Amino acid sequence: MSSGECRLRLYSRFSCLSSCLTNEPYAKDCVKHSIQVTRSAGKNSKLKHYIVGGDGFVGRYLARALLSSGEEVVVCDIAKSELDIYNKASFVHLDITDRSAFDAVSFGRDDVIYHLAARMLIPIVRKSRRKDYLWSVNYYGTKNLLEYCHERGCSKLIYLTTDMVYGHQRQMVGNEEQPKEPLGPYGASKLASEELCETYREKGVRITIFRPRLIIGPGRMELLEKLFRLVRANLPVPLIGAGTNRFQFISVYDCVSAALCAVEKGIPNSVYNLASIDPPTTGELLNHLIKEVGSRSFLIRTPARFTKRVLTVLDLLGVPLMDPEQFLIADENCVLDVSKAVTELGWQPRYRDKDMLVAAYKEYMRITTETQ
Repeated sequence: MSSGECRLRLYSRFSCLSSCLTNEPYAKDCVKHSIQVTRSAGKNSKLKHYIVGGDGFVGRYLARALLSSGEEVVVCDIAKSELDIYNKASFVHLDITDRSAFDAVSFGRDDVIYHLAARMLIPIVRKSRRKDYLWSVNYYGTKNLLEYCHERGCSKLIYLTTDMVYGHQRQMVGNEEQPKEPLGPYGASKLASEELCETYREKGVRITIFRPRLIIGPGRMELLEKLFRLVRANLPVPLIGAGTNRFQFISVYDCVSAALCAVEKGIPNSVYNLASIDPPTTGELLNHLIKEVGSRSFLIRTPARFTKRVLTVLDLLGVPLMDPEQFLIADENCVLDVSKAVTELGWQPRYRDKDMLVAAYKEYMRITTETQ
């Protein structure tokens, strides 16, 4: 083993799921990761974990997992929130769309880089501005990051993209080799960035790519807030279609464990789906949430074809209620095969969609109550 090289072994201990359903801050809930690091002798053997986009939802969970094991973490982001992670983690302001901004960071050859920075489908952007808004970060920002990694000789990168690269799923349970036909600029920007990664793999940068389903868990607000507001107010919850389709999620805890498993395996140059096991139907999922939190809300099922046409017209008129990449698949089965990650990484999804949605709602209620 060369000087400075390390092998990261992950041992995950999951606490009782019921602790996720309390009103305690999600910083202390559910998952504790213990990481054993075996390092070679010699100077400067201490690697760093740079989390690009680390102030966001997934990043703060990943930072906590690493920090709890004594690892050195540097969060790189355009914003710094009042989070407990900064008691130990360093922060560097970094706008990945600005190539010169990378002068503020100093990736080492043995450091691990986690690329979580992205623009997503929330907030909704008008159709005329959507492509530039999404591509500026998701593609060109990724390009800047890859260039900098290559220049610094940093060869360990973990990248979270999205299952939106697939578009309409043509298989009942889709694997990583299914057709990739994005339905809009979000999925297209992510797919193009994946193709860019392949170019840098040829230059010696090892890149593990994860394609997660919608990531949920305590603290997930921006994508679920509209739903939670309806449930809290005991209002009807509209569904596109009959709600009999299976629409899979992935727990933020399972995303973190997948990233650490990839580090343990030496950052495989491969792509992996991330999703839960045995997802319920959309109707079952939402009815469970309503029942568990004691709401009087109920589901209103709408004709899928008609509803999609209305939403498409509103999008064209510049008053979008929902992004087409979301509503065009809202009534479809969206289930990913995760066997590749299980087999090659030794990863196993442990959290159920129903429980994570309830945990996210309870955290929403806690934050809402505290800020009133």
